Amino acid sequence: MNNVSKTLADVGVTGLAVMGSNLARNLARNGFKVAVHNRTFAKTEHFVSDFGGEGDFVGAETLAEFVADLVRPRKAIIMVKAGDPTDAVINELVSLMEPGDIIVDGGNSLYTDTVRREALVSSHGINYVGTGISGGEEGALNGPSIMPGGTQEAYKTLGPILEKISAQVDGVPCCTYIGPGGAGHFVKMVHNGIEYADMQLIAEAYDLLRLGLGMSAPEIGDVFASWNEGELNSYLIEITAEVLRHEDAKTGRPFVDIILDQAAQKGTGKWTVQNALDIGIPSTVIAEATFARALSGDAVGRAAAEKVLPADAAPWQISDADRETFIEDVRKALYASKVIAYSQGFQQLATASADNNWDLDLGAIARIWRGGCIIRAQFLNPITEAYEANPSLPLLVVAPYFAKAVSDGVSSWRRVVATAVLHGVPVPAFSSALAYYDGVRAARLPAALIQAQRDFFGAHTYQRVDTSGTFHTQWSSESRDEESA
Repeated sequence: MNNVSKTLADVGVTGLAVMGSNLARNLARNGFKVAVHNRTFAKTEHFVSDFGGEGDFVGAETLAEFVADLVRPRKAIIMVKAGDPTDAVINELVSLMEPGDIIVDGGNSLYTDTVRREALVSSHGINYVGTGISGGEEGALNGPSIMPGGTQEAYKTLGPILEKISAQVDGVPCCTYIGPGGAGHFVKMVHNGIEYADMQLIAEAYDLLRLGLGMSAPEIGDVFASWNEGELNSYLIEITAEVLRHEDAKTGRPFVDIILDQAAQKGTGKWTVQNALDIGIPSTVIAEATFARALSGDAVGRAAAEKVLPADAAPWQISDADRETFIEDVRKALYASKVIAYSQGFQQLATASADNNWDLDLGAIARIWRGGCIIRAQFLNPITEAYEANPSLPLLVVAPYFAKAVSDGVSSWRRVVATAVLHGVPVPAFSSALAYYDGVRAARLPAALIQAQRDFFGAHTYQRVDTSGTFHTQWSSESRDEESA
């Protein structure tokens, strides 16, 4: 099923679910001729029929036809479900394409799968570009944040296309070359991990205002709308205000009050936490946000615990005079916790970059997250500036702008966490962020005791503060002599 045009397509998209179809439409709206393909040909036919007026599409019934419709070097974007379906499409494309062609995986693939796939595809002389695409359905259609990995050679060909269809902020495309191998999908994974943290922190702020002040969802929505006018300005704060003001058409109740309180996840948060453990980065806020979703889904365990576990919590007694102070404390705690979550995420990016020789440009990554993606926010401008001023910044939170931000909010932060604990309100993300803050600024941690314990029961050795070397102590009642290991 080809249209009447005889010219070959500039780029192709295979996989026409919502993300794939919207990305294809975005490409066509930006002047590119787009070959489209779906495993079910009827879907391809419907797509061309429904959206043919938006641009120049050519529909293909088979992958062989799809590849034949592409101008060389061929550029095929895969937008199918991550995992085995992606592998199946890659294997078929490799058998059909030629050296110099480019396969782009635009799905949420695990970055280690991308490394494996690139090794396979590149052995055939074909370029493989693992590409993170953030922004959901709206972003795919109107301009996402795009994080392509792979070779610089492939980006020279592919980059102008991706940059043109990406979101634009201050005339700058929200797309840049990320790095080799699985770098693109790794950066997207950490983006999603930070997104988990951001959403959990917002949810905890909502819960504190709901329980502490007895505010209705629309009232809290108004608070979030006001917060969106300041330093918390972001897409997630904006949509939170809209969600909280939304009324359920069936019951007339606030929409958030009729939604089951069990949060789902697709795996990217879990991957981020697993990687943080693997490389030794304390991404604690992302971890707590991920575990909070798991806890919310444990309906059986929660029902059993509710029946037998007492709260023994203080009653809420916030006076009208203290109402605005409490709201402001929650705002400052939210902002300070957000700084910690991003600092941890960027430390994870920096460490993985060093471990994998990716040479990630952290300032550029923050810049392309300013538009199109889910965590887009005013907050990302000073992150870009911080890494431009000092590319070797050890932690984002120690940059002057962010150090001041958390120091300005730390008193409020402590009051909010203490208040939540006293009143039996779970704030795992707020409290883990504060615990990390206190841990990272501590001159000495109790890890010395842990090292002594490890040496006692397992002869794991330790190091001393007053001399170099590695040591082991003979832990017995008869002898406590220290030996060099």
